[in-house]
Amino acid sequence: MTTSLSDLERIKAASRFLRGSIAQGLRDPVTNAISDDDNKLLKFHGSYLQDDRDLREERRRQKLEPAYSFMLRARLPAGVVTPSQWLVFDRLAREHANGTLRITTRQTFQWHGIIKHDLKLTIAAIHDALATTIAACGDVVRNVVSTANPVESAAHAQACEWATLLSAGLAPRTRAYHEIWLDGEALVGAPKEEEPLYGATYLPRKFKIGLAIPPLNDVDVFAQDLGLIAIIDDGQLQGFNIAVGGGMGATHGDATTYPRLASVIGFATPGQLFAVAEAVVAVQRDWGNRAERKHARLKYTIDHRGLDAFRAEVEARLGFALLPERAYRFDHNGDRYGWIEGGDGRWHLTLQIESGRLADVGDRRWLSGMRELAMAHEGDFRLTCNQNVIVANVPADQRERIDAIVAAHGLDSYRTQSGIRLHAVACVALPTCGLAMAESERYLPQLLPKLESLLAGHGLSDESILLRLSGCPNGCSRPYLGEIALVGRGPGRYDLRLGADFRGQRLNQPYRENVDEAAILEALSPLFERFARERTPGEHFGDFLVRTGVISHGSRRIPAEVVA
Repeated sequence: MTTSLSDLERIKAASRFLRGSIAQGLRDPVTNAISDDDNKLLKFHGSYLQDDRDLREERRRQKLEPAYSFMLRARLPAGVVTPSQWLVFDRLAREHANGTLRITTRQTFQWHGIIKHDLKLTIAAIHDALATTIAACGDVVRNVVSTANPVESAAHAQACEWATLLSAGLAPRTRAYHEIWLDGEALVGAPKEEEPLYGATYLPRKFKIGLAIPPLNDVDVFAQDLGLIAIIDDGQLQGFNIAVGGGMGATHGDATTYPRLASVIGFATPGQLFAVAEAVVAVQRDWGNRAERKHARLKYTIDHRGLDAFRAEVEARLGFALLPERAYRFDHNGDRYGWIEGGDGRWHLTLQIESGRLADVGDRRWLSGMRELAMAHEGDFRLTCNQNVIVANVPADQRERIDAIVAAHGLDSYRTQSGIRLHAVACVALPTCGLAMAESERYLPQLLPKLESLLAGHGLSDESILLRLSGCPNGCSRPYLGEIALVGRGPGRYDLRLGADFRGQRLNQPYRENVDEAAILEALSPLFERFARERTPGEHFGDFLVRTGVISHGSRRIPAEVVA
């Protein structure tokens, strides 16, 4: 029996390589929105149509259309941003968005609140700054992330360069982006347009690639569809362990959807890496589920077909077998705050940005402070997958000047923050995300002081604990890798999940479902008390919960023998 394709597959097939009627919709003066079909295609160009959910009901009563605007996301491989680019991005945030820049959990920027009239000129300005938004969203290889601060050695820099190479090599080839946003003309008489890798319908779902450089797992490499673990021996990049099938998304009440950690299937040399990545993407293109989008990610393809069968198909297309995986070790998946000396005598300063939101609010002048840093800085910036920013490649004689700007704008808050606050990640959620069931970014400042009070009562203020908040189960903040995680169920209600490790190598497990804040704090308080009293030296909270039987080891855990 033939299985029917999902509706989005029909839209992609008829889109003429992602054109649809986007250009016409942008010119329609009657509405601030575009059609639903075009909004699905717009994602491939790096943007979503959203509306302010706080205003929905009032505007409905006034018989007005929703307060529509667009979210725009850049494609910034490895999160590298030059000072000149930063200044352009900052200007666009103030002139065409809602006055904020937001660092995402995929090492890039989002702008919120862009009206339809300004969308094209904003994308053009990003292009003029030598960046792009193509494939920042959609059923394609998304922004390729890499361990931040990769300039401690030549091998680190070389590993990081692969994020840029993969991003460019696996990007869509459609001319639609230039035609719609950059006033490029359709080429009359040109050869028939093709997508050599993607084909006319692209991938079944989004595809994420992350590159980690041990001992840092700041990209959560096992949460990626394709995870690359750099192996560096004696200062030389030997290659990459290849991990496939990670993904965080799930659906409440549907046991056929679940988070999964990627499985290591072998090792590839640098000369083999691009071919391996292309083959993995191609197998997912051909094998992925195009009938049911909930089951279309690579993790389901692998679980349905079997890991051995998937590896065999990848190797058959490559024409060679992957080498045995190499030993590696991860210490943690957080960021390293403050100044760190690079291998070339330059310095790197990691700043903590709560929820990644750069804004000027009250005494917190973070957007202005980063703008002043961009005007003074001689190096570059590195965005992190934990929503923070690194002022990178600072000459030693410029450190004092950088410190002064940081202090003047309150960007040095990392010096006095609690351990849990320094390791907290939250998704955007309400009011703009259409999938959000509960608050996340706006709830974090309310929740943290209450958790900090509980921890302080047990002498745990400085304890590093991974906290992840998500407004829904789709997992943009990678909540299933939090030692403590809240996953939104409805207004003010969350699933409390516990027991991931501090290295991004174990999923957490449900502890309380569909509970409010009072129940969350009531559940955590005795666990903090036990942790303070019974932990072993150096033991992290998630490991303690597993060792003492509060949480089971769970499923899809990275085998211990792999982590040598």
